Amino acid sequence: MKQCFLSRAGRILFLIVLGSSGACVVPANPQSTDTYEFNDSHLHLTNNVQEGPSIRALLTMMGNHAGRAAVFGIPLQQEWSYRVDGDRAPTYYLDSDAPLYYYSFVDARIAMAYRSLNKDEQRRLDPMITGFNPSDMYAADHIRRVLETFPGVFTGIGEFTIHKEFVSAKIPGEVASLENPALDRILDFAAEAGLVVLLHNDVDIPFAKSDSEPAYLKELKALFKRHKNATIIWAHMGLGRTVGPSKNYFTLIEGILSDPELPNLYVDISWDEAAKYLVANADVTSRTAELLSRHRDRFLFGTDAAAPPDQPTYLKTYRAYQPLWNVLDRETCRKVRSSNFARIFDQARSKVRTWENAHIDDSALAASGNLGNRK
Repeated sequence: MKQCFLSRAGRILFLIVLGSSGACVVPANPQSTDTYEFNDSHLHLTNNVQEGPSIRALLTMMGNHAGRAAVFGIPLQQEWSYRVDGDRAPTYYLDSDAPLYYYSFVDARIAMAYRSLNKDEQRRLDPMITGFNPSDMYAADHIRRVLETFPGVFTGIGEFTIHKEFVSAKIPGEVASLENPALDRILDFAAEAGLVVLLHNDVDIPFAKSDSEPAYLKELKALFKRHKNATIIWAHMGLGRTVGPSKNYFTLIEGILSDPELPNLYVDISWDEAAKYLVANADVTSRTAELLSRHRDRFLFGTDAAAPPDQPTYLKTYRAYQPLWNVLDRETCRKVRSSNFARIFDQARSKVRTWENAHIDDSALAASGNLGNRK
């Protein structure tokens, strides 16, 4: 269906109407009396060399700003090759020409950190499984084993990457693909267990021509439609450091979110590198606001902070989106920043615990303190 977008003058009026109620501060959970500015759909506890703050330090950074967060490590370890880098130890994937490799121990570290918290602290976090190779047919088995080893901990899988600028080319071995049966096995199991899926796949190649169809758009839509029973969050709305919106980008996203075959698909607007495109100027901000207001149940905000050392760093992306918060109507703002997260992740928590109760033996559940949840 052809989409109709407002003229520039219409968008200005739209912004005035949308922004009339001002920026919002919203409950982090509909059942909570505490008020926070947002829930965080995308938060890395570790960086590319598996370093980062303690989980309690992370909760302190969240403070009264973030009520809850989906928390995970980074599955790709940057190799320190002395031949390439000498004594200069790289800490980020752009710091070195040495390769990246999958680091599965990250899931155990996240689980143990989560288990070190008390129950009230745990309720603010939804750990995610991410230490698997999405081109490996055994990846789904890894995810199952993590649930069996750490019942009562995880809510979803991800953030994991298929096509990502500069990253994909640094991983030795088979190139991950949206058409690989290994990925289908992963998403099939996620649907079975009720796990939320946080997937990173750039919509296009770096520095693409703005008037061409995004390189991965057709494959992405086909993947989403093959897995209608999985709850999928598409990270960064397909944008990246050098993957900007095409000329008809908003029309393409509108088409995806309006597709009746894709009610299971959600989008996060995490990462300051995405924000630089989505709030680049008043005109673009208004287009972003229009899109979010029309699909207010489908968007989530996330910081994409990676091992933040302090609160200002943690809040960088949230602050970058201030032009958007200033113009969104209160209801859209509430859903994007808070209640969509609570709805999606609360449902996933319940589904995963139900799966665990049905598939994991009583001794493992008792050790995790989850035996009492058995129906």
